[in-house]
Amino acid sequence: MDGIALLTIFVLSIFVGLEVVSKVSTVLHTPLMSGANAIHGIVLLGGIIVTGSAEHPLEITLGVIAILLGSINLVGGFVVTDRMLEMFKPKRPAPTEKAGGSA
Repeated sequence: MDGIALLTIFVLSIFVGLEVVSKVSTVLHTPLMSGANAIHGIVLLGGIIVTGSAEHPLEITLGVIAILLGSINLVGGFVVTDRMLEMFKPKRPAPTEKAGGSA
């Protein structure tokens, strides 16, 4: 693939990403994070495939940086989702010691 086609795909993906993210209301942002993690996983896989076929050192360097940042984004999304789900779990009462127990 030539550089112009790759640059066009990159620029179009920026516009699509901005449109999709800007349309999500703040109330729905956190619940949609888990769904977005699946999309981030696909993007990460695409980055690995593209970097694997790269030949120029600059392409490889940019691909590795993109894979690193994508991985951080993916793991961070799962951490945020896990913390959000912890808020909805019922709190367990603290265990109490029995008074007058045997020694």
